[in-house]
Amino acid sequence: MMRYRLFGRTGLRVSELVLGTMALRDADEYRRILDTFAEAGGNFLDTAASYGTSEELLGSVLQDRDRFVIGTKYTPSRDASDPNASGNHRKNLVHTLEQSLRRLRTDYIDVYWVHVWDRYTPIEETLRALDDVVRSGKVLHIGISDAPAWVVAQANTLAQLRGSTPFAGLQVPYNLLWRDAERELLPMAEAFGMSVTAWGPLGQGVLSGRGGNRNDPAKHTERQRAAAAAVGKVAADMGVPAAHVALAWTRHRYANVLPIVGVSTAAQLAENLGAVEVTLSEEAVEALEAAAPFEVGFPSDFIAGCDTAPVIYGDTVSRFDPKGYAARA
Repeated sequence: MMRYRLFGRTGLRVSELVLGTMALRDADEYRRILDTFAEAGGNFLDTAASYGTSEELLGSVLQDRDRFVIGTKYTPSRDASDPNASGNHRKNLVHTLEQSLRRLRTDYIDVYWVHVWDRYTPIEETLRALDDVVRSGKVLHIGISDAPAWVVAQANTLAQLRGSTPFAGLQVPYNLLWRDAERELLPMAEAFGMSVTAWGPLGQGVLSGRGGNRNDPAKHTERQRAAAAAVGKVAADMGVPAAHVALAWTRHRYANVLPIVGVSTAAQLAENLGAVEVTLSEEAVEALEAAAPFEVGFPSDFIAGCDTAPVIYGDTVSRFDPKGYAARA
């Protein structure tokens, strides 16, 4: 049965798995998927204004709206011929939000996400516009997807200083094959107390045990094949599906990560839900990560090397216990 986490530094309770709705097209199957998700305790739904008919379909099949936490996004163009029908500025935010409310047949959005960083719009404008829709009651909480760590850190620092609504959530791609978020984004999110919804946790199907949903297995790279084989071996040793292991890996290092599970059938969802019961041993984690090597790079690895260096912290560094400070911080 699903457990719940607080969404960032808010009191909103969200399920530990997020249901991705981008690929759903059939209304009847959608209802079965929602029923399966809800019966397991799931309540967090992910969609976007740019996901084709995803919002309209969700609005048409959702029966008990208030029991679900709906997250949708804005940024991409609503009209390719209109220069102001895209981006993170106030005009596009207001129009896209009104469009999403109509499509979803609701009068509020639980989590409104900036879909991607728009480098042409000052983050101050985006923050103020988002704070205004929160104050209006049309949005309850905000998040940001696919943006550099320094942008998110700047935004949340400004929000703290100004007493406005900060980003409570971050959405990024994260899986055993794609760990770039560990360099800056995940540590930043942890420092700001943000929840992280992780898209692509199965590596576009490569780590699912089914050979990949979008790629011909014969065209996979050596690294992809090695990772898939390692996931398969750990799964076989544990007696669980490969997808459970891949999803469990995304959750083992950072407690604030909530994998987005995208499915097309209720049966597929029912199988993936079992991942919440899987805990990986350290030996399993080491085997998985050895199959898909990753280097954090500078400055993280350089700073880590300084942690025990007398030239940085003096001769008493070997007798220093940083845990005492962390507990008080």
